[in-house]
Amino acid sequence: MFGQMMDQPLLISSILTHAANYHSDSEIVTRTVEGPIHRYTYKDAEKRSKKMAFALKNLGVQQGDRIGTLGWNTFRHFELYYSISGIGAICHTINPRLFHEQISYIVKHAADKFLFIDTTFIPIIEKLKDELDGVEKIILMTSKENMPDSKISFTCYEDLIDSSEEIESWPIFDEKTASSLCYTSGTTGNPKGVLYHHKSTIMHAYASCLPDTLNLSASDTVLPVVPMFHVNAWGLPYSCPLTGAKIVLPGIKMDGESLYELFESEKVTCSAGVPTIWMGLLNFMKEKNVKFSSLNRTIIGGSACPPAMIETFQKEFNVNVLHAWGMTELSPLGTVVAPKKKHLKMSKEEYLKVQTTQGRPVFGVDIQIIDSDNKPLPWDGEAFGDLVVKGPWIVSDYYNNPSEASFIKLGEDIWFRTGDVVSIDPDGYIKITDRSKDVIKSGGEWISSIELENTAMAHPKVKEAAVIAIKDVKWDERPLLIIVKKDDVELDDSEILSFFKDKVAKWCIPDKVIFTEEIPHTATGKILKTKLRELYS
Repeated sequence: MFGQMMDQPLLISSILTHAANYHSDSEIVTRTVEGPIHRYTYKDAEKRSKKMAFALKNLGVQQGDRIGTLGWNTFRHFELYYSISGIGAICHTINPRLFHEQISYIVKHAADKFLFIDTTFIPIIEKLKDELDGVEKIILMTSKENMPDSKISFTCYEDLIDSSEEIESWPIFDEKTASSLCYTSGTTGNPKGVLYHHKSTIMHAYASCLPDTLNLSASDTVLPVVPMFHVNAWGLPYSCPLTGAKIVLPGIKMDGESLYELFESEKVTCSAGVPTIWMGLLNFMKEKNVKFSSLNRTIIGGSACPPAMIETFQKEFNVNVLHAWGMTELSPLGTVVAPKKKHLKMSKEEYLKVQTTQGRPVFGVDIQIIDSDNKPLPWDGEAFGDLVVKGPWIVSDYYNNPSEASFIKLGEDIWFRTGDVVSIDPDGYIKITDRSKDVIKSGGEWISSIELENTAMAHPKVKEAAVIAIKDVKWDERPLLIIVKKDDVELDDSEILSFFKDKVAKWCIPDKVIFTEEIPHTATGKILKTKLRELYS
């Protein structure tokens, strides 16, 4: 017997329609690429998105066509999230920080029909123009007066809007229709595509709004520092209109001063980003001796957050930190650190230990740890092994690139191998020991590079730290510590290595330290350890 409920597909377009109908005066504020602040409402955004949808149809876009974007966090990029997927096409966000060869590869691999780009990325396109044969048209996300001179024939975004009508209504189709396409950052080999659908996206947006996750509401003002080209800005362009929250989009300016100005002028209450961005903001605020007037929580993910950063946000700036873990393959939300009732009785110092974990799964994500023989391991906080996950917004295979090695069958279910080595405590909180390819095997014992990096980052003179394995005749591998010092400080090997005493096991302490001016990062802000190994191994 089936229930007697209306059968209405979960489609992304319904989120924007809901926001336009019930939060019509909630704002979307953008620091534009050209500089000035642009502001309008959800009602305005849906109107323009329907116009762009009409324009795309006139240009011949069909359901299933891939439409690429090279764009910052702006109102036009927000409109494309809805106008493209709203007509059944696929919004393919491209990370402009990838190597040019990788950008060329994924545009070809995705078979993008059109590209929408911000003007700052014209040099990338000019360099790659001979490799983009399959792209029929390139549209600049700007107004007519800001169209630049170029060797390439571009179409103006605002001209398309001005010359288009609105589609009468958003089309209805199967909720499992593909909606957006994101590629991994490609730290090893070519990037791999993850193809989301409408149902998975809406379920992910619902989950991200829950009180124990991002706790979003119509009273919030949210500034996504995480780029819209990085796993759909962690789903915030969907979860914000779903709740009616005001959105503030920072555009191209991601430096500490520019971000702080927007936080204060727009009275931002919630934000999200990777540790490297927060490092710049916190350094600016300390230098200028300024505080937040409205920000009450921030989500930090993308890579492990150093405990020192959590303490700084909470003790010095009275901003609660939600430490989250996820992956492109998870849409990206997997786990978040949210307190249980028993944690409320803990001291701040005790709870900080909980906050430095990667948290417990949100509803919709199941986790398990397995050993090298694919046998489940206990959740005792001690045993560690490979983390596998499953759920309705988790990848079932890579786009046009089947990868059996990334999946495993346990019982009757297929699970995704994350590549993380973790322990899980009895409450389901995971603690990442390392990426499986980054863990250091020394004398038969595993050493966590993440733990060593977090310890080094707690030193007041350290700006950034990375740890990699180097070959050792006696122990097979030993950890090498790579340090970027803060400006105008003196720091030597003995001082930083003695700092590890009583904080980690003696045999885990690195044998050698290298001081450098800069540590390389991936296109998503993670430490690029493949490059460090190339330089120092």
